[in-house]
Amino acid sequence: MASGSCSLSAYPAYVMGTLCIVGGITGFARTRSIPSLVAGVGVGALYLWSADSIRKGAANGLEAALGASALLLLSSAPRAAKGPVPAILTATSAVSALYYGKTVLAVRS
Repeated sequence: MASGSCSLSAYPAYVMGTLCIVGGITGFARTRSIPSLVAGVGVGALYLWSADSIRKGAANGLEAALGASALLLLSSAPRAAKGPVPAILTATSAVSALYYGKTVLAVRS
């Protein structure tokens, strides 16, 4: 994959990472939910690490972004009907998983 394409692939992970961290902190601030804080910061950090790895052209950055997307999707999907936040998490993680899945397949073929 060309360097420009790899750099472009990092942007969704930067956005998702930032949103997850902000969401985890916001969830904790509103409800004192430790799981929201830990999950949001943890998944967000994984996204940010993967974005940095993608940007640098390091190994496994795309796979880490795909893994973070799958983790977020699997954890949010069961709660998708319980309100707008879980529904948005489910939708954005699904889009991100599709994007990174397609990107990983393109790089490998």
